[in-house]
Amino acid sequence: MSDTQACPKCSSPYGYPMESLMMCPECGHEWDPTNVTESGGIEALDASGNPLQDGDSVIVIKNLPVKGAPKPIKAGTKVKNIRLTEGDHNISCKVDGFGSMELKSEFVKKA
Repeated sequence: MSDTQACPKCSSPYGYPMESLMMCPECGHEWDPTNVTESGGIEALDASGNPLQDGDSVIVIKNLPVKGAPKPIKAGTKVKNIRLTEGDHNISCKVDGFGSMELKSEFVKKA
């Protein structure tokens, strides 16, 4: 049972490998073991290489087009209280004037 790993979401000690990901049988959470830090959180870096954490404020560094919106999110827009998630778009947040959305950490810098 040396292949088990604690779940970063619910702290269950029964996480098991499934292909290249880890899976928690208790909460159903899937995670990439290479993207999880020792503290159990998800590791995300901004455009400058600074580590991001839940609750940080970030600034968008380039205009980002939004599907269905008539205008992009402008460079310099400040986004408060981010939450880190797994996947390609690893920041979940609320952007003023656009609502809830997910952003890629490579297009933001820590405020």
